Amino acid sequence: MGRTTRLSEFPPRAISGLNFELRRASKGEVQDLISKADVLLEALPYLLRFRGKTFVVKYGGSFMDSPDPAVRAGVARDIVFLAAAGIRPAVVHGGGKAITRAMEKAGLKASFIQGLRVTDEATVEVVERVLSRQINPEIVAAINQLGGKAKGFSGADLFTARKLWLRAPDGAPLDAGFLGEVAAVRTEPVRACLREEVTPVLSPTARDAEGHLYNCNADTAAAHLAISLRACRLIFMSDVPGVMRDPKDLSTVIPRLRADEARDLKKTGVIDKGMIPKVEAALAALEGGVEKVSFVDGRVPHAVLLEIFTRQGVGTELVA
Repeated sequence: MGRTTRLSEFPPRAISGLNFELRRASKGEVQDLISKADVLLEALPYLLRFRGKTFVVKYGGSFMDSPDPAVRAGVARDIVFLAAAGIRPAVVHGGGKAITRAMEKAGLKASFIQGLRVTDEATVEVVERVLSRQINPEIVAAINQLGGKAKGFSGADLFTARKLWLRAPDGAPLDAGFLGEVAAVRTEPVRACLREEVTPVLSPTARDAEGHLYNCNADTAAAHLAISLRACRLIFMSDVPGVMRDPKDLSTVIPRLRADEARDLKKTGVIDKGMIPKVEAALAALEGGVEKVSFVDGRVPHAVLLEIFTRQGVGTELVA
């Protein structure tokens, strides 16, 4: 064992420097440090409660297209924090705007029905290329560069799809082409990552029993993954702050919703357009055993952490 040096053995000049270091924090700075400690203590019950639990994060929103690298890396940093805190995050990402840009470059026109992309044969190839070979590796690289460990998967290797038929208001079927819904998940590769404390990152594409490639909505893919993994929480990131009573008024965010209340809001048209598949996916996740689903604004710095580790949260939480 090494010898312990006593304070009396330090040269006077060194002790003077040490005293200077001890005195350098002003009263205001000390108060700021105490406030930071208070934040950590507020998070403590949640850290203890969620350690070892699986969380699925649907990673998406305009922050992914920001020209500022710090903005693009912000959510990846939050994912790394979750893993460092003992939570087991799994990520399903979107990339709708990047797909639309790639389609325009290819001379293809984007169209949507009920908030879902109409996907012909040419479009589905663009979708797979952009999601699985462009965006997915970028997210994996961002997590790894920040000190985390991540592994990317094309959803087509893990998700089994069936064709999704949409319905017109009169009940007539609407054909959206190679638009699919997840029918099954091959979870073992994902579970293997989680056991090794590696964050799996999945794109929302899938193949049917005949091997045909399908574009799946990332929200519904994330919900199916959460159900299959028996996840504790599912978090949807987007460009809205949550479910709002008035979609034009950001101050009308509903902090907490029960499943039956969400269904009523959908019937009355309060939940419409792009929020429909998100809320339907959330309801399916709750029915499948996920404890709680959250909607947060990905443009808000550290929205995921604020939703999980603070009493108030920053979005809408949906419970059964």
